Amino acid sequence: MAIVGFPNAGKSTLVNRLTSTRTAVVHETPGVTRDRKELVCEWNGRRFLLIDTGGVDIADQSPLTRSVAEQAQAAIAEADLVLFVTDARAGVMPGDEELAAILRRAHKPVLVIANKIDDPAQDSLALEFHRLGLGDPVPLSALHGHGTGDLLDAVVTMLPGAGPAEVGQEAIRVAILGRPNVGKSSLLNALLGEERVIVSEMPGTTRDAIDTVLRRGDRTFVLVDTAGLRRKRKQRQGIEYYSELRALAAAERADVALVLVDASEGLVDQDLAVADVARKAQCSTIVVLSKWDISETAIEEVRPRIEARLKQRPPLVTLSAKTGRGISRLLDRIEELFAKHTSRIGTGELNRFLAELREKREPPSKGGRRLNLLYGTQTQVRPPRFRFFVNDPGLITRDYAYWVENQLRERYELEGVPVSIDFVRRA
Repeated sequence: MAIVGFPNAGKSTLVNRLTSTRTAVVHETPGVTRDRKELVCEWNGRRFLLIDTGGVDIADQSPLTRSVAEQAQAAIAEADLVLFVTDARAGVMPGDEELAAILRRAHKPVLVIANKIDDPAQDSLALEFHRLGLGDPVPLSALHGHGTGDLLDAVVTMLPGAGPAEVGQEAIRVAILGRPNVGKSSLLNALLGEERVIVSEMPGTTRDAIDTVLRRGDRTFVLVDTAGLRRKRKQRQGIEYYSELRALAAAERADVALVLVDASEGLVDQDLAVADVARKAQCSTIVVLSKWDISETAIEEVRPRIEARLKQRPPLVTLSAKTGRGISRLLDRIEELFAKHTSRIGTGELNRFLAELREKREPPSKGGRRLNLLYGTQTQVRPPRFRFFVNDPGLITRDYAYWVENQLRERYELEGVPVSIDFVRRA
């Protein structure tokens, strides 16, 4: 089911109301939503896919607005049912009539939503929208919820099938992170093999964190394109502020983060700041050097700086979203990293490793007492967390803790994986 309408008619507010989420960015500025975004909605035991789209303003011929309209038309072509959202307080606008003509030519079932009727006593405002020739309009307030139950009842009777299967925990959740205009949307389109999100030279085109399911053989990926992350908080205002909040939330629910770096510009401090966001979100991380087809940067220039600044020592992958070079290899690396992200080391093996550490380096001591690594166990996966029992946690130094972590990472090939170690006193 696709939701379409003129800019600022309240589509994203309706999406959030129907899905009981705050997934879509809502702002009084027209044109906040740009890409088409898929969300699962459930009503009375029926699940269906809801496609949110950007506002369609056919009169505006700017390149970005045309791309938004093309995304909305693609959503209409895919949909079994279209919700046409209008602003009942504004009445029928010329843009509404043009969009209604497109919907009539599409020969798809349509429900006209007369939105922003916040008082049920004003339901008669919806009558004007009969003139669009798309059936009886549904009076509704997406903001307050008036009429949404009746709308959902109508939706489930008009939709065919049982809806999409829920993506399980075995799916690899991948967040695409990066500073503005490094090519995140181009990468997502290359991974999907289609123009699923809008690509523009204008920084900040992506505003929502958009989940898209990709199936490759037996493996399912949930790819999340996000808004560009700026380094300085004072640069984040209004829509950008809320977009970045969603990007950060997307990182927190991801297993793997792709930190995209524009290789044609080289590695900059802001890229390292984005990688730090992935680390704090406990994502396993791959640094992706994009635009490799036009880059003069050598990978040997980038690797030492990344290893010096990023404790996880993430692997590097080079690719070109434009030519498709490296895309298949990137998906392979994501699968490999996810396997490590979800791996479990047996207790016996882990304690043999600790015995080797005791032989390899003299542990720290203080006041005549020497640290003794007694035994350990893994307490968590996705990502891995360990508990090492010692005689006195107060003897642990920062340098020794880092050394133990690096030895663990090296021994079990956990480069790019967030590793947490809790040193606790033996009971």
